[in-house]
Amino acid sequence: MSRGRPRLFDENEALETALHLFWRHGYEGTSISMLAKAMGMTVPSLYNAFGNKQSLFMKAVGCYDLYGEKLYDAAFAKTSAREVALAILMGEVDLVSGADTPEGCLMVQGALATGPESEPLRQEMARQRRRAQVDVATRFEEFQQAGQLPPGWTASSLAAYVMTVATGIAVQAKGGASRQELIQIVDMAIGMWPKGQG
Repeated sequence: MSRGRPRLFDENEALETALHLFWRHGYEGTSISMLAKAMGMTVPSLYNAFGNKQSLFMKAVGCYDLYGEKLYDAAFAKTSAREVALAILMGEVDLVSGADTPEGCLMVQGALATGPESEPLRQEMARQRRRAQVDVATRFEEFQQAGQLPPGWTASSLAAYVMTVATGIAVQAKGGASRQELIQIVDMAIGMWPKGQG
């Protein structure tokens, strides 16, 4: 019995290629023909391997999540709220200004502007961003319960602030801001911390 023809491509490598295209051009700006050409596949073989464009995009998002997991795992290991916030923001700078990664953030710009038929993707990206903010708030809650946040600060508002700045960093990077300019944004954001607090 025939065991079938082996795949002539590396799936992980193909997904990484798709990820970088979606990351650079967004969901709407990346066509199936662009994807197939970059991945070294025909359009029919791409559909056969990954399903439709939405399915491929979500699989690419799964690859992108690995970048985020590494960033947040490292940040959450820090021992003060200020250090956590700084690690998140500098991790974002590293991610959006790295030599091997496109400018900007897939989770912010990848499916931000989509047509009606792609509304489920936009909603899913928004849901994942909200989930990340909840995770950050949960970590800050530990510091709040220990009395380590500045007076009047709450875990939820601090998480919203940090994630808003992180999103802004991604947008600035996409607009051409240099790494040094992004670091200056982080310095200003962290500078609002009261001296000697958290």
